Amino acid sequence: MTITRDDALRQVPDGRLFVDGLWLEGSTGGERTHHDPATGEVVGKHQLAGSVEVDFAVKAARDALQRGELADPVRRRLLLSSLADAIVAAAGDLAALQTLEMGQPIRATRAGVALAAEWFRYFAGWADKLDGTVVPAGGAVLDYVVANPYGVVAAITPWNGPVVSIALKVAPAIAAGNAVVVKPSELAPFSALRFARICEEVVPPGVINVMPGGPGAGHALCAHPGVDKISFTGGSSAARAVARAAAENHTPVVLELGGKSASIVFADTEPTVVGKLGALLGTIQNSGQGCFLPTRLLVDRAIHDEVVAAVVATAEKARLGDPFEPSTTMGPLAGEAACERVLSVVEDARHRGDGVLLTGGQRAGGALAAGAFVQPTVFGDVDPASPLAQEEIFGPVLAVMPFDDEDEALAIANGTKYGLAGYVWTNDLRRAHRVAAALDAGYVSVNGMAALPPAAPFGGWRGSGHGVEGGRWGVHEFVRLKNVCVSLG
Repeated sequence: MTITRDDALRQVPDGRLFVDGLWLEGSTGGERTHHDPATGEVVGKHQLAGSVEVDFAVKAARDALQRGELADPVRRRLLLSSLADAIVAAAGDLAALQTLEMGQPIRATRAGVALAAEWFRYFAGWADKLDGTVVPAGGAVLDYVVANPYGVVAAITPWNGPVVSIALKVAPAIAAGNAVVVKPSELAPFSALRFARICEEVVPPGVINVMPGGPGAGHALCAHPGVDKISFTGGSSAARAVARAAAENHTPVVLELGGKSASIVFADTEPTVVGKLGALLGTIQNSGQGCFLPTRLLVDRAIHDEVVAAVVATAEKARLGDPFEPSTTMGPLAGEAACERVLSVVEDARHRGDGVLLTGGQRAGGALAAGAFVQPTVFGDVDPASPLAQEEIFGPVLAVMPFDDEDEALAIANGTKYGLAGYVWTNDLRRAHRVAAALDAGYVSVNGMAALPPAAPFGGWRGSGHGVEGGRWGVHEFVRLKNVCVSLG
């Protein structure tokens, strides 16, 4: 079924916050006007949460727990299954709104919404499987361990994949028996509010609350004494603010942060194929707006020129355009501010001589001039120590660097403050395992890229955060252990 911009505009919510099963009239955080990043035109207005709404949402979540809404694991399983079904039924609306609010091509947003439904379905299966264990204690003693939910979870989600980001946090939190306050980014409010409409239909009041907001709402939520666990996805500077606020009450935090991930291309691969994939993953996919995308391409000098030629050719063939057009492969950045920031980074890199600009580096003109479109940009011969190679750009900018041997490649790949992902391209199985083991990253992909399967853990090391999302490890992030020792003598 074809989805158009007009279809999406008809689905734009009225912008009210969803708390305790109610749509609030007004808010203390003010109002924000949202612009379509592809056209610059106004999409609509939405409310922003303030401290009053944060208090209301946390209390609503606590009240839901006290009413026992999530005490029964079978009920949690059925609830998550119902959410998965409802997401599938509303998939067209959710995908259209995500494309409208942040510019991701409709093909990609459809896939993201389908993945979100899979996350809810997967964690439905965990809801009645979080059992405990008996500890051998000796003598007339029964010692056992049980997994308890934290209580109220604050889920702070990013704008670059708003629907699946909600699933990554809400599904395991609910499976473990927690109530959730979701604070979506103010840059992508409408798909989250459409998800809230689903919650209104199938979720008991207070179990899931959705309230877009800016930094003020984020601080109020993270510093709130009624919040028992925080799961945050975003940038490093915001993460430091989250951690500082959480420290006031010693609230535990999961941080899924940024990255400067490296693809290491060895000489035994096919240069043209790897070059095309390198350009696709490093610049074109989601316009480079992905924390774990491989934005550094390290290439064995023996095939360097062939790979670079394929990268440049692929980047120059990218079809920038209306993200609602099925033929579009690359949409705009998330907004005008992102566009200006990325172009400034490119200009600074050129001025410093961080590398040689091989293609791109300009704002798209013509019919796309009013939108936040930046051409896929490739720099060659990049200095591994330069800001271009060290700092996360979050835009369609790829830094290419040659290497002479495996040790040098690993030194460059591990030579940043980040540790989110690594990519290895080789036909040598022993090398694949050896390099994967040596990469200082929480996620490693060999000869491809997985699409966040819900059964696998995903999370970063070092400057890319701590804690994981996905699989049994992800649901265990939302339980705390209690040891009970009973004397039977």
